[in-house]
Formats: sequence, structure tokens, C-alpha cells
Amino acid sequence: MPKNSKVTQREHSSEHVTESVADLLAHEEPVDYKRSVLNVTGETWDKQKDGDEELDAENRPAWNSKLQYILAQIGYSVGLGNVWRFPYLCQKNGGGAYLVPYLVLLIIIGLPLFFLELAVGQRIRRGSIGVWNYICPRLGGIGYASCLVCFFVGLYYNVIIGWSIFYFFKSFQYPLPWSECPIVKNVVETECERSSATTYFWYRETLDISNSISESGGLNWKMTLCLLVAWSLVGLAMIKGIQSSGKVMYFSSLFPYVVLVCFLVRGLLLRGAVDGIMHMFTPKLDKMLDPQVWREAATQVFFALGLGFGGVIAFSSYNKQDNNCHFDATLVSFINFFTSVLATLVVFAVLGFKANIMNEKCVVENAEKILGYLNTNVLSHDLIPPHVNFSHLTAKDYNEMYRVIMTVKEAHFKELGLDPCLLEDELNKSVQGTGLAFIAFTEAMTHFPASPFWSVMFFLMLINLGLGSMIGTMSGITTPIIDTFKVRKEVFTVGSCIFAFVVGLIFVQRSGNYFVTMFDDYSATLPLTVVVILENIAVAWIYGTKKFMQELTEMLGFRPYQFYYYTWKYVSPICMAVLMTASIIQLGVSPPGYSAWIKEEAAEKFLFYPTWAMAILISLIILASLPLPLVFILRQFHLVSDGSNALSVTYKKGRMMKDISNLEDNDETRFILSKVPSETPSPMPTHRSYLGPGSNSPMEMSNAPNGRYGSGYLLASTPE
Repeated sequence: MPKNSKVTQREHSSEHVTESVADLLAHEEPVDYKRSVLNVTGETWDKQKDGDEELDAENRPAWNSKLQYILAQIGYSVGLGNVWRFPYLCQKNGGGAYLVPYLVLLIIIGLPLFFLELAVGQRIRRGSIGVWNYICPRLGGIGYASCLVCFFVGLYYNVIIGWSIFYFFKSFQYPLPWSECPIVKNVVETECERSSATTYFWYRETLDISNSISESGGLNWKMTLCLLVAWSLVGLAMIKGIQSSGKVMYFSSLFPYVVLVCFLVRGLLLRGAVDGIMHMFTPKLDKMLDPQVWREAATQVFFALGLGFGGVIAFSSYNKQDNNCHFDATLVSFINFFTSVLATLVVFAVLGFKANIMNEKCVVENAEKILGYLNTNVLSHDLIPPHVNFSHLTAKDYNEMYRVIMTVKEAHFKELGLDPCLLEDELNKSVQGTGLAFIAFTEAMTHFPASPFWSVMFFLMLINLGLGSMIGTMSGITTPIIDTFKVRKEVFTVGSCIFAFVVGLIFVQRSGNYFVTMFDDYSATLPLTVVVILENIAVAWIYGTKKFMQELTEMLGFRPYQFYYYTWKYVSPICMAVLMTASIIQLGVSPPGYSAWIKEEAAEKFLFYPTWAMAILISLIILASLPLPLVFILRQFHLVSDGSNALSVTYKKGRMMKDISNLEDNDETRFILSKVPSETPSPMPTHRSYLGPGSNSPMEMSNAPNGRYGSGYLLASTPE
């Protein structure tokens, strides 16, 4: 009899022992299937290894506080896409009307799947590889696919941080270096004059870009140094695991909000800011019926929360078992949405100001043309309304004059080369991604008072947004690999960063920006959609939604809403399948290509990828998806271990209590007698087994694929 049971504690006492089997079991050690007499997998129990695994589970790092964990999840999910992708989609897809499909899809796809990833990570306390090996070994390739996608995304995502670092250091001067075109031998640089100062600085000074992806042009040493700094920052933040990255998150997660609020206040005080915001939120209701709008909203929800990357699972695996991950999922999802809306307000307040500046510039240039035509008698002075004053010409006066000239000179109007200079046209010039951050926004900031200060703040914000997402992305690689293969954390983290830097040199060639575009468009979209569909199916259909809900009830202390049962079981898989089909159709309809900057023309031109680039593109998609069928085939035909034996799976005492409480009186006797009544030390542990009917326990694996435990029975064992 174990020394910690009530029976042994009271055997010399005069108290009457009235304990049930359930009371006895409440004090027993957790059950491990490997030590059971019913372990029919043929696996030899390695006492040392088993002890190490249990010790590892007990000593698993944990977040210092709930706030640190929430900030880490926010830092991971809130990234550059919230600032430069969401506002673009909002403007393109109906303004305020776009928020409706986005919010609907966030609730029926984003929130349930985010909650699912948080729950499995917290419940099993492993990275993505260990989690999916445990839930469904045949779909264990999900974890490896997630790691590969994280690697591909991390490669190019850190390059963007490198660009931001370059602009950050260039911001410590007045005037800002992109505020004016450079003058070479008393002549304005032709490429700059034909485009703009900010466009020239981006393409020529920063990227020194080649004319096509086929022209490598060699390494850009400035960007190479910035990439090295970026990977050094990530390595230092990750080297001690969550002990170091958690502390970084206090700054990297909160600082962007400080900057966004400062920009919003400053932006609202700018002339024309209200025009931008009104344009932004004027709903175009007809857009809500467009399937393309819903597809793009679903894709944005999907990537905004970081689903499928493994970072969400990695972070939640460091939580305590009783943490309320449902509250976390709801909080982080809606903070993410709020951040996107806040960033949209900021972007369009600033772009409204920029549109007014550009519109005034257009009015001045065209007014000079009209004055020239008046002086040369091409136009009559009678065409000019009497109240128009050319020295203080407003946009309204110019528009009135423009309409009169267009009406009278209808036959020869095009020859005059006059522009309408409508504010609406400027506001409709939608920009996203690098075009927004490094061209449109930088141009707007040149007109700010104290522009270097705002530029420093803006690019420091981009660095922090990127760093928060990179820590989560790298955790999606390091956590499952360290959990599965037991490699040293520090060595593997540093080695990963060095390897990624070397491979990432492809992105800092003069043609590197075209490779960033390729990886961004194709390396993650389709593979991640497949990964998340399989995650959903593995939990809802293979592991079992009812079983999973019951486990969540025990883990959280309350039963999750029935809403999650139906979304996991039906709604989310169907929506994700539709999204995947639409993505495949989109790939087929839109031939893969990229926007190249042609130096001689000082303009962008759409080019198709050459054959060798198409081969790389297809290889990226195949390579990221390859672990899924590969692991399935290997485990289906028993060519490799199912991976579940690598996990130390134990039953909670509460769960055992529930199973034993269902035993009939005669089963109690049988249960007790099966215990070997020996107190003599033995090199092997003693066992106890219950061979009764199937239990209702949520952890009973009688229907588990591949027979993860080698038996459909409830296994029980008690070590000496």
C-alpha cells in the first residue's frame, strides 16, 4: 500500500476506516499508460527517460504573469498587416461596409479557431508538433508544416524589420532625406524628377532595386547590415525562451499603441484629416454582396490572428492548466480588431492630409497653365469667373473654372492638358504594404511640423510591431522542435537565427524585393489554409467535439458555449474549405506576377515570373504542404513511430475519480484485488488494471486513430 494513502496513515490509529475506493484513488500517483500491464504496443519502459519527461513537464517554463502572456499573444497577432493591409482592404472593399463581413467572419471563423489553438496548446502543453502527434498521430504532419511555414514567413518578415531599421536611423536628420530630390552636378536626378522624392528614396537609395527578378545585381550592403541587426534583435529576444521574450513584450506590444494614439491625435489636428476619415467610413453597401470582399475579409481574419503558424499554440503551452483561455481568445481577438480600426483611423487621417496637400499642388500647377494660356490668348479672359483670384485660388474656384473651360472648349479641351484636381481622386489612390509605409506615409510626414520626431516614432513602431510578430513566429519553430527533439534552447535559437540570416541574403540582393513579394504572396496562403482545416478536422471529427468540449469543461471549470460546438463541427470547416477553393481559383485566374520598378521609365510595370521563378514558387507551396501527406503515409503503414509515445501522458486524479465513481459495488472488489499486494521494493512498478466495461471518461481512447494506447480499455497503473 502506498505510504501516502489514508489507510497507511491511519493503520496504527484507533479511528474506524470508512474509505471508498474513490477515496483511496484520490491519493494515488497519476497513471501513465506506458507502465500499464495493458501496454500492448511492445514498447519497453525506460524508467530514466520516463522520469525525465515527467520532470520536463513539471519544470516547463511558465509566464511570469497573465499580463505578460496576454501582451505576448497581442504582440504576435497584432503586426504590420493591421497597419498597412487592413486600411487598404477597408478602403478598397466598401469603406465602413467592409467592417461588417470582417466582424462576422472574425466571430464565426477567427474566434473559434483561435480558441481551439489556445485550448489544445494549454491542455497538452507542447508545441505544434507534440500537440498534433497527441491528438491524431496520422495528422502529425500539421506540426511540421506549421514549422516550415513559420520558417518561410520569418525569412522575409525580418527583412521588412530591416527596412524599418534603415529608415529609423535615416530619420535622425533635418530635413528628412526623402523630402527632396537629390541634385547631381547642379541637375535634379532624372529618376527622382519623373517620380517623387519618397519613391526615389525607397527604390533607389534604400533597395537600389534592379529592373526585374532575373537581374540579381549582387548584395545591397546597407540592407545586409540592417538584416543582420534585425536577426540579432530577434536572437537576443528569443535566446532565453519566454523568460527573455516575455520581458521584451512589455515594450514591443505596448509601444505601438502609444505611437498610434499620438499619431491619431496629431493626425486629427491636420488640415484635411476629416476628409480622409469621412472617405474611409462612407459605406458602399453594394460591396457587401461581392464574394471577393468576403474572401479577402476571411483571408485577413485568418492571417491577422496568426492561425496555423504554431505561435499561438507555443505561447499557450506555457500556461497553467486552469487558465481561462476562452477569455484570452475573446480578448485578443477583439483587441486585434480594435487595433486594425485604430490604425485605419490614423492612416486615413494622415492620407486625408496628404490628399489635400497634393490637391493644392495640382490646383497651383494647373492654374499656372491657365495663366499661360490667358497670356498667349489661347483662352479668353471672359472664361474666368469674376470672383476668381489667382493669387488665392481655392480648389472650389478652380473646379468652377475647369468646368467652364471644359464646356466652352469641348472640341480642343484635351489639348490643354488640364487636370480636374478632385480631392476624391487623391483619396481613391489606394496603397498598401510597403507602398503605404515607405512611400505614402513617409511623404505625408515630410509635411509634418517636427517631421524627424514623427518619422522616428513611426519606424520605431513598425520595428516593434514586426518584432512582436517575429517572436511568435520563431516560437512556432523553436518550441515544437525543442519539445520534440530535446535540443538545447540557446544553441538551437542562435543556430536558427544564423541559418535564417544566411538564407535571407536572397532578400537583400538588388532584386530582393521581388523575392519578398513572391514569398509573401505564395509561401503561406494555401499551405496555412490546409493546415488550419486539418487542425479543425483533427479536433472536431477525429478526436471528437463532444470529448474535446468535456475536457475543456474540466480544464476551465465551466462548459464553453454551444456556439463553439457547432462552429468547430460544421461552420468553420465549411468556411475554410470555401476559402481554400476560392484561393486556388484565384491562383489559377490571376497569373503569378510582380510589380517591377523600371529605372529608365521611373515607373512600376507588372511582369510575369520567369520559368525558374515559377519553379521556386511552386516548390514553396509543395514543400510547405509536403509534411502533411508524408507523415500520414509513414504512420499509416507503420514505417515510423506514431509519435505519441514521445509524450508523457498522465491522467488527472479528478478524471480517475469520475471513472471509478461509476463502478458498481462488485467492481470495487475486483478493482482492489487486481492490485498486487506487495510492499517489497521491485525494479519494476506494480500495476493495477481495470478490465470492466468501457468508461465514459473523456480521455478514453477506444476510438482513437491508430490505437494511440494500443487498447480501447481505460488503463490504470500506480507506481511503487
